[in-house]
Amino acid sequence: MKFVLDTSIIIDGEITKMIGTGEIAEGSEIIIPLAVLDELQSQASTNKEHGFVGLEEIKKMREIATAKKIGLKFVGQRPDIDDIRLAKHGRIDAIIKDVAMNESATLITADYVQALVAEAQGIKAMHIRAPTKTTDLEFEKYFDDTTMSVHLKEGTIATAKRGKPGDFQLVKIGKEKSTYGQLTNIIKEVSEASRVAHTGSVEISRSGATVIQFGNFRIAITRPPFSDGLEVTIVKPIVQLALADYSPSEKLMERLSGKAEGVIIAGPPGSGKSTLASSLARFYVEKNKIVKTFESPRDLQVPKEVTQYGPLEGSFEKAVDILLLVRPDYTIFDEVRRRQDFEVFADMRLAGVGMVGVVHASSPLDAIQRFMGRVELGMIPHILDTIIFVRDGGIKKVFELNLTVKVPTGMTEEDLARPLVEVRDFESGMLEYEIYTYGEENVVVPVKKLAKSGQPESGMRKLAQSQILDIVRRFDPHAEVIVISDNKVQVRVSKEAAPRIIGKGGATVSELENMLGVKIDIEAKIPTLGKEIEFDISESGSAVNIILDDSVIGGTIDVYVEEEYVLSSQVGKKARVKIDKRSDSGRKIVNAIIAGQEVKVFLNRR
Repeated sequence: MKFVLDTSIIIDGEITKMIGTGEIAEGSEIIIPLAVLDELQSQASTNKEHGFVGLEEIKKMREIATAKKIGLKFVGQRPDIDDIRLAKHGRIDAIIKDVAMNESATLITADYVQALVAEAQGIKAMHIRAPTKTTDLEFEKYFDDTTMSVHLKEGTIATAKRGKPGDFQLVKIGKEKSTYGQLTNIIKEVSEASRVAHTGSVEISRSGATVIQFGNFRIAITRPPFSDGLEVTIVKPIVQLALADYSPSEKLMERLSGKAEGVIIAGPPGSGKSTLASSLARFYVEKNKIVKTFESPRDLQVPKEVTQYGPLEGSFEKAVDILLLVRPDYTIFDEVRRRQDFEVFADMRLAGVGMVGVVHASSPLDAIQRFMGRVELGMIPHILDTIIFVRDGGIKKVFELNLTVKVPTGMTEEDLARPLVEVRDFESGMLEYEIYTYGEENVVVPVKKLAKSGQPESGMRKLAQSQILDIVRRFDPHAEVIVISDNKVQVRVSKEAAPRIIGKGGATVSELENMLGVKIDIEAKIPTLGKEIEFDISESGSAVNIILDDSVIGGTIDVYVEEEYVLSSQVGKKARVKIDKRSDSGRKIVNAIIAGQEVKVFLNRR
C-alpha cells in the first residue's frame, strides 16, 4: 500500500508508532511530498519549534522504515513563492492532495478538514488524531511547591530557583547534564500539549525564540543563533496573594479603591511585581469593576472574569482600539518596556481608563524617569499618580505625584516660578523630589537628600554651571561661569564676545535670563584679573609647556597674548601646563612666539 503524509501527521509523530506496531506493514511505501519537506525546512530555518520536531521525525521514520523494509520517497513539485504566500489559505494542502491523487495513495493526516476535503475529491484518506499528553508532562517532575523556575540547557545540569520572591536559592536538581535529545523531547511534548489543550497557547514565536504559556507555566525556548545552545526556562508562580497580604495602610487602601487611576508597580526582576499586579486585578474585580489585561506573554494569575489580551497583529497600539470598545474600568499592563508601550499606557490613561503598569526599575524614581523623554513632563502627573515600589515580595515605598506651579526649592525670586512635578512620600507627605525644566533639560532635584546633607536645597548650584556654559560658549568657546548665588551667575567672556552676548539694548542677555531662570552678569576678561607671574616656555614634540614656580602648583592661571585672552588652566603637580600645538590655544601661543608678541601669564585670584 502507498501512504502520503502531510505536515500535521509528521509533527504528531504517529507514523513511527504505526510502523512499529505493524499498521504500516512490510512492503508498503511511504510518500512525503516535497512541499511538506520544504515547509518543515522553512520553519526550522526560522527556528520555529514545529520545523525541528517534523524534521527529527522524518529522520527517525527513515531509520525505522529501512529496518522494517518499508519504502520511503519524496515526490511532487516544490512550492513556488505564490504557494508559500498562500500556504495559510490551503495552497500547500492542495499540493499534498494532488500527490495522493497522482500516486493513487492513501492520505494520512491529523487535520480533520484536510481529510474531509480529500474524501470530497475522491481521495482515500485516514484521519488520525494523536492522543496528545496534556497532563503530567515530563518537565513537571522538576517542580515542587517551592519551585519558582527551572532552567535547562544542553550540556549543563538542570537548576531550579526554590523559595519565594526575595528569598530563594538556586539549586541543582539532577546529577547528569541535560542532552539535546532530552530537551527536544520536552519541547515536543509541550508544543503538542499546547496545540491541543485549551489551557496552552504560543505567545511568542520568532527566529530563535518561542514562548509558550501552558496553564500556570511560562516556557521560554531559545536556540542558536539567538542563544549559544538549546535552552528551556520554565517559570511558575508559587503564590497568589490578596492585596491585604501586603499589609497596606488604610490610607493606601483608600487611594487604590478609587483615587489612584494611574498606578505604576516598579521593582527589579523577580521582586514580585506581577504577583502584586494580579492581586490588584482580583481587588478590582471584588469591587465590581471591569478589568482587562495587556500581556505578552499572558501569564498573570487573574480571576476568570478578567480577560487577558495580547498584542493584536503584533501591536498593542492596534489592541487599544478594541479595548476602548469593551469599556474597561481598569487595565493591567504587564511589562511596560518599549517606547510604544509607554505611549499606549499614556494614551489609554488620558482616554479615562484606570491603568496599572508593571515596570522594571531599580528604584521608584527610576520608574518615573522611564516616562520622562517619552511623555511631556507636564503630562506625567496626569498619567501617573501613584508609584508602588516592590522588593523581596513586599511594598517598600509609595510615591504620589502632583503638578504645581511654584519657585523651585532653594530659589528665592518670584519670577523664577515655573511648573514642576512634586514627588512626595505617600504615607508621610514629605517632599522628596522636584522635577522641572531647566534650560532645555529636565532636572530631577533630590530635595530630601540635599536637606539631610546640610547643603542648600537647590539644584541650581549643582547644575547651573554646566547648563549655562553650554549656552554662553556659543558666543565664546573660552567663556567661564561663576555661580554667585542661587539665582545669580557671573559670565566671563573675551572683550570681543561681550557685546554679542549682551545684544542690542541688552536683548540677548535678557532672553538668556528668561530661558535659564537666573540673573546673568557679563564681565569682559582683562589682564588685571590676577597677579602677573614669571614663567618659561619650552617645546616638546607636539606640545608647548608653560613652566612655573612650584608655589603655584594646584592654582589656576590665565594666559594672554598681548591683550587677548587665550586660555585658563590648572597648574599640574610638575608645576607646568601642557598645551597641544594643534589646538587653537597652542597655535596662538606658537604664532606669538614666532612673531615676537608678548605672552603674559596671570595667577587667577579666584
